[in-house]
Amino acid sequence: MHNNYYFLQKLTAALELKLQGRELRQCFSQNKDELILIFDHGFIIKAALDSSFCCLSFPDNFHRARKNSVDLFEEIMNKQVLQVYQFENERCFSMVFKGGYQLLFKMHGNRSNLILFQNDKLLKIFKSNLKNDYELSISEMNRPLQQSYESFKKEHGDYTKLYPTFGKMIKEYLQELNIVEKSLEEQWSIIQHTVKALNDDNFYLCRYRNSTHLTLLEIGEILEHYSEPVSAVNHFFSYKIQQETFENEKNRYINKVKQNLQKTRNYILSTSKKLTALETGVNYSQIADLIMANLHAINTGTEKVELTNFYTEGTPVNIKLNRNISPQKNAENYYRKSKNQSRELEILRQNIDSKKRRESELMTQLDLIDQCKDLKEIRKLNKIETQALKKEIDKPFKKVEYLGFKILVGKNAKSNDAMLRDYTQKNDLWLHAKDVSGSHVIVKEIPGKAFPKSLIEKAAELAAFYSKNKNESVCPVIYTPRKFVRKRKGDPAGSVVIDREKVILVKPLNWATQ
Repeated sequence: MHNNYYFLQKLTAALELKLQGRELRQCFSQNKDELILIFDHGFIIKAALDSSFCCLSFPDNFHRARKNSVDLFEEIMNKQVLQVYQFENERCFSMVFKGGYQLLFKMHGNRSNLILFQNDKLLKIFKSNLKNDYELSISEMNRPLQQSYESFKKEHGDYTKLYPTFGKMIKEYLQELNIVEKSLEEQWSIIQHTVKALNDDNFYLCRYRNSTHLTLLEIGEILEHYSEPVSAVNHFFSYKIQQETFENEKNRYINKVKQNLQKTRNYILSTSKKLTALETGVNYSQIADLIMANLHAINTGTEKVELTNFYTEGTPVNIKLNRNISPQKNAENYYRKSKNQSRELEILRQNIDSKKRRESELMTQLDLIDQCKDLKEIRKLNKIETQALKKEIDKPFKKVEYLGFKILVGKNAKSNDAMLRDYTQKNDLWLHAKDVSGSHVIVKEIPGKAFPKSLIEKAAELAAFYSKNKNESVCPVIYTPRKFVRKRKGDPAGSVVIDREKVILVKPLNWATQ
């Protein structure tokens, strides 16, 4: 309602008192859809004409940028203001300057614009993309209307024909008074009472239908009351910018957390399905037991055998065999697969538990965001989360866990050096893909506990994956205690010298994100 005809009437009257006889000293733009006018004695008009929010404000000071600033409407520079004129029944007013110049303020919401005329001739337009404005005639801007009870009856009670300047909020106000259910006489009385309120010097900052408004009517939740239009619109502009900034930041923050929450839930769902499939699928340990129980009935060279599964009450099961090895060796292979299967199940359960904890953290975060009431609170909360995330991101490694051991994976060559220098001890285990560039991998020591073979294999899989051999079917990985890894002065980032290394062949696998 800050661009409503009734408000502009009062604003232009106040502006005429302030501007009559003053000269325009500066007129420039340094932001898209924003124009600054500075008059002598320091009176400033800021015209923010963005399509999403159009509003005039009158700041006490304004600092012009040294760059990316352009002068506009040079024709009225240093010209004296003769009058500020409000057009009848129009959301437009003009600033009349000496020399027959008029600067038209067309305050039509997302089609607002400033247009310079001289003696009814259009000279320049601020927002040139509004093509219809080139057809405007300033001499035809006034719109006289018959606003009498007789005219109201002729229009059968359609007040919008007599008062097209009411605008959306006034119409909603009248709807809340159930005007359409009243008689014509009662409707007219309500309209006249509303017009009287619109002509009073009362300005309200309110919350109405989840948005902040400057209104001439007592509607919604009243936040502030003013008796002067310039200060009223200034407070509204400041509050609106702060409120919308808060709401935008809050919504962005909520959307970011919701996206992370959805990703987390998707991971839990997909990983849970994978876990269920493994738990209910082929059990390699049971297959190995079946082979061992039937060694006498299986000949070497057999590729497939059907055996009775005594674990499932005699259901037959088909088992694939390697014909090049003995049945006992086949059983040993299945026992080894069973160990890998057990490790995989353990990792999946650990990852699901970790993601469920993250899901709970994100849900708590959404509750905290919802409780924030202003920009300061939302920024404080966001800062805490951002700092925690940045602290984790700034570390030169990614961290995962396996069998209770922490595994660090360097992010790049410089990070490899920083990780070795600042985050390792002599008895940690160091791994790296053999003879190719890649990440250093560190398994942190747990005092008094040896590194299990399965742990070394899993760490080696990560070292292989984070190397140039990540697409190979198998990759050799070297490993040795950290105390046998040293950095020579002058060597390139990530380059080290190692002693007493061992080699293990593994498949490159980023199991930590599966």
